[in-house]
Amino acid sequence: MFTLPQNESGAPTTCLDPASTQGLDSNYGDGLGRDCAGKADHKLPKLYGVGDPIATFSSDSSHLSSRGRIIKWFWDSAEEGYRTYHMDEYDEDKNPNGIINLGTSENKLCFDLLCRRLSQNDMLQVEPSLLQYPDWRGHLFLREEVARFLSFYCKSPAPLNPENVVVLNGCASLFSALATVLCEVGEAFLIPAPYYGAITQHVYLYGNIRLVCVYLDSEVTDLDSHPFQLTVEKLEMALQGANSEVWGSNQIQGWEWMGLSRAWTPLPVADLLLGGGVKVKGLILINPQNPLGDIYSPEELQEYLEFAKRHELHVMVDEIYMLSVFEELVGYRSVLSLERLPDPQRTHVMWAASKDFGMSGLRFGTLYTENRDVATAVASLCRYHGLSGLVQYQMAQLLRDHDWISQVYLPENHAQLKAAHTYVSGELRDLGIPFLSRGAGFFIWVDLRKYLPEATFEEEMLLWRRFLDNKVLLSFGKAFECKEPGWFRLVFSDKAHRLRLGMQRVRQVLEGKSQMAEVPPSCQTQEPRSQHR
Repeated sequence: MFTLPQNESGAPTTCLDPASTQGLDSNYGDGLGRDCAGKADHKLPKLYGVGDPIATFSSDSSHLSSRGRIIKWFWDSAEEGYRTYHMDEYDEDKNPNGIINLGTSENKLCFDLLCRRLSQNDMLQVEPSLLQYPDWRGHLFLREEVARFLSFYCKSPAPLNPENVVVLNGCASLFSALATVLCEVGEAFLIPAPYYGAITQHVYLYGNIRLVCVYLDSEVTDLDSHPFQLTVEKLEMALQGANSEVWGSNQIQGWEWMGLSRAWTPLPVADLLLGGGVKVKGLILINPQNPLGDIYSPEELQEYLEFAKRHELHVMVDEIYMLSVFEELVGYRSVLSLERLPDPQRTHVMWAASKDFGMSGLRFGTLYTENRDVATAVASLCRYHGLSGLVQYQMAQLLRDHDWISQVYLPENHAQLKAAHTYVSGELRDLGIPFLSRGAGFFIWVDLRKYLPEATFEEEMLLWRRFLDNKVLLSFGKAFECKEPGWFRLVFSDKAHRLRLGMQRVRQVLEGKSQMAEVPPSCQTQEPRSQHR
């Protein structure tokens, strides 16, 4: 574990460059102010973008269906860095020159605690019901524990109902299932960008659902209090823009190539193909946000939910990092803690053990929704995304152990996250690199725009490859649909020796640059080619 300096404050990062503090809430990072996006008179960027996940699709496999070729193409094009890492993983003894992974958002700090807890006798039980087909929503004993767990840790005003709980094998499956049961083919969700880029694939592969990006800007304007701020005004503009978007002939031909001819396509899609705009069915919120680490206040959550109710939009709220808020002064509130949900039948909350409990390989996720039709439809898909009975039993045992979670695991996990964050943020300050961090999640949103000779995503990719060539994996901003080239997500939730070596390799790449440009203005976004978890 890292040792915290004695003078370290409990508040989020506050060490700002004097020239950039005007108008910036100091909780939001180092060296970022109103002029951080470039020249003040730059052209106003487009505030939304309708995603086309297969815009650059190409495949020559004759053995696959059109759907199969698209699925394979996603894998081939979106996992390059992750596959490279797994072929050359760092190991202190076996492969000390391997790749250090600071790109995948996993918590590797408390394996010892988890190993001891999961090895205790109460976790080891086998009975006939655990080896037989379960209720597809999940065993009742697990759904009851999930409801109690969420009631307690989300601080819900009233106990949550186990009948509103569905259990699946992770949030990726939840995104796919919800998109499939809520949307017709070709419809869309609004999502603030930058966002966790794999959601593009999650909602597209099963349901052919698209994302409408609500682009957020690093520049702090008169309407914002901090960089990359989401406002209802931005949501309204993105929704209006998507509704008026006209599909071109290439997009229509693309749908017809996939078999969606106008003659038999369901009516909503037929209307869309005829140029009626993109029909938006919902809004996706990630809280705490990935990759920004931003936390929505209760007032902001209420405003976003009221916006969705006005437009009859479903809201999918991903709270997968809700117990990974490690700064004591940062106030986090779950959407389930609100006294009143504006539209309970269209509000769907998801959580998983992957992040907060550092168990991304266990594959446990849960949906809470008061809409019984949605719960039933999602549960039907659990035939393909369910958990084994033995895993369900272990998860129920873990979630009911509030004493261990609250008194042992969470204090130690938060302390280690805070120490690791302190080390990495200190290294970034020493390098003079601006960054955003709110004291939540496992990552820091890092501004490396000054290291790009030109403000292009091609230059961003070249810098990313230089990191990879120097055996350190980061996640580049284009993978998160950030519209400004040069932003990277850096994950710090790893053991001290790997973090130190990883940051040494980052420093080597940046200090080895022979040419450094001024911070570039915003640039037009392009489709991501790489996604990291």
